[in-house]
Amino acid sequence: MYPELFHIGGFTMNSFGVMMALAFIAAGFIGHWQFKKRGVKPDFIYGLLIAAVIGGLLGAKIHYLILHPDEWPGNLLSGGGLVWFGGLFGAIVAVVIVTLISRQRLAAVMDAGALAVAVGYSVGRIGCFLRGDDYGVPTDLPWGMSFPEGLPPTTLKVHPTQLYETAASLVIFALLAWVIAPRFKREGPLMFAYLLLAGVERFLVEFVRTNEGVALGLTQQQWISVALFVLGIAGMWWFETRGRLRTAATGKNRVDTAASSGQGMRKTPGVGS
Repeated sequence: MYPELFHIGGFTMNSFGVMMALAFIAAGFIGHWQFKKRGVKPDFIYGLLIAAVIGGLLGAKIHYLILHPDEWPGNLLSGGGLVWFGGLFGAIVAVVIVTLISRQRLAAVMDAGALAVAVGYSVGRIGCFLRGDDYGVPTDLPWGMSFPEGLPPTTLKVHPTQLYETAASLVIFALLAWVIAPRFKREGPLMFAYLLLAGVERFLVEFVRTNEGVALGLTQQQWISVALFVLGIAGMWWFETRGRLRTAATGKNRVDTAASSGQGMRKTPGVGS
């Protein structure tokens, strides 16, 4: 565990900040790749990254203060106290606003964002691991770890849930990129597929996290996960049945239509004769 990487005078470079920066950079690379693939101007990703950083940090901080109102306003400007779901919602809102103002294809941007968020989250969780934050409950499993300098510190062996989520997010990325995305014919449903998978992942991980239940034995994060699961199913259905055809699918459709028209023209003389 390396919460601090190095010191230069009074300046301290902490691992969490570095990994958060790398998370956005990794998301940017994936977004740039996906924009080119989906016919969106690749350079548009730079403005979206700035919007996502601002919206994500604001959302993560607001969600944390909602969970911990006793820390208001002292924690408002601190580097700690960030909640993933709040960050996700804040980033999505910011990205949607910028996309609509720029008159880009929102559904295509959403699909690209699904893959970018999956990779960014996996990198960001490594920062939580290095800082010793967001670990799980005590365990006797051989891969259990202690975080004596964590937030809060613990000398007990606990579930390294940060690494669980990093691995799960990489699996989600692989499923989205190479299993699920090729099966969608329209723009938009891939982001909702991500929300569904992310909801399932977080719901399961919460069973070994330290968060307390709020209703029916489930934590607030698990109830949000349930909402994401339902939203994911509804969004996939809506966009895959009513959304705009993807660029490749549209091109194929035009070719098929032209071929059918050509066959019809060739058949007409035969019918007349």
